[in-house]
Amino acid sequence: MIQIFTAGGTIDKVYFDASSEFEIGDSLLPELLAESNIHGGYRIDGLLRKDSLDMTDTDRSRVREAVERCDAGRVLITHGTDTMPETARSLLRVKDKTIVLTGAMQPARMRRSDAVFNIGFAWAAVKLLPAGVYVAMNGEVFEAGSVHKNRKAGRFEKA
Repeated sequence: MIQIFTAGGTIDKVYFDASSEFEIGDSLLPELLAESNIHGGYRIDGLLRKDSLDMTDTDRSRVREAVERCDAGRVLITHGTDTMPETARSLLRVKDKTIVLTGAMQPARMRRSDAVFNIGFAWAAVKLLPAGVYVAMNGEVFEAGSVHKNRKAGRFEKA
């Protein structure tokens, strides 16, 4: 069984109209998993509904505590991309679990989102990688502590 935690971020953002800003909505994760042809073997729990730029050390502690408490040896976390590397680093204290963080550069509700691909890729990563903490984005896997988001290029890179 794979434990999935949702923490918000762009993957779950909703845009209402031209005069409003993006807001974090209900997670589309069940739909994204189904679209990726993943139908079971997981449990989903929502932890946060935050833009990652608004995440605090307290929020990261909450994520870490949830991962430590869960009985699953494999954990997938959806997270905003801006501070995903920081949360990944904060999870390095968790031992004997495979933890993979992923997200999207465009909201899952948008036609040209990378969300479905990233979820499918992260699913494979969490099932195959040894114990450790990883960021899986856009076909690349990075170890926690050795990745950063290149905002200008719109991608993750080895730090």
